Amino acid sequence: MSETSTPGHSRRLTKAHKLSIAGVATMGAAALAFSLVPAGTGEAATVVAAPVAWSKVVDGAQTQAVQQHLTVQQVVAGKQAQAAKDAAKAKATKDAAKAKAEADAKKDRERKAAASRSAARTPVFANNLDGWIKEALFIMKKEGIPGTYAGIHRNIMRESSGNPMAINNWDINAQNGIPSKGLLQVIAPTFKTYHVKGTKFDQYDPVANIVAACNYAADRYGSMDNVNSAY
Repeated sequence: MSETSTPGHSRRLTKAHKLSIAGVATMGAAALAFSLVPAGTGEAATVVAAPVAWSKVVDGAQTQAVQQHLTVQQVVAGKQAQAAKDAAKAKATKDAAKAKAEADAKKDRERKAAASRSAARTPVFANNLDGWIKEALFIMKKEGIPGTYAGIHRNIMRESSGNPMAINNWDINAQNGIPSKGLLQVIAPTFKTYHVKGTKFDQYDPVANIVAACNYAADRYGSMDNVNSAY
């Protein structure tokens, strides 16, 4: 039968061979629908195709791509977090080193300042009887040895008249080979026993002689102030 013999058939054949395509879903699902009218029939038969199989493939590929993207993001985020942690640790170490350096510098400054103050507090004593007594009293105060300027001066004038090189060659000590020497006429065994560290180990040294004698007098009499005769 000729396709053009009937006007109605020509219109139906055009519809039968017309392909309509539905929109493809956002995630890759696609559906295809079309209508077909077989030649020589008066009724149109419609066949609808189900969503094509590759939509599942597209969905799976997209899901995998998303997962891979998330994995990459997690790796990047982990590296960034570790980098931040390392930077914080490095900064903390640097800050701690800086704080320690500053603390050490502060301690050094304080030590030097203390040494400077100590040096400034140490007076300079005259090299005479007055200076010797005052220097001896300065040392005695630090060592806790009692005595006054007046008591020391009085005994020095009686024992040696202020002569640091005085020596007694006639008393019993001299006869025993241990003469009394110095400002306060101290014998060698007494000087050795009562010598105060920080002074010269020399019986003739005026300051060492005074301090050792006052140390002995404090032990035996309570203070050089209590000595009023040969001791």
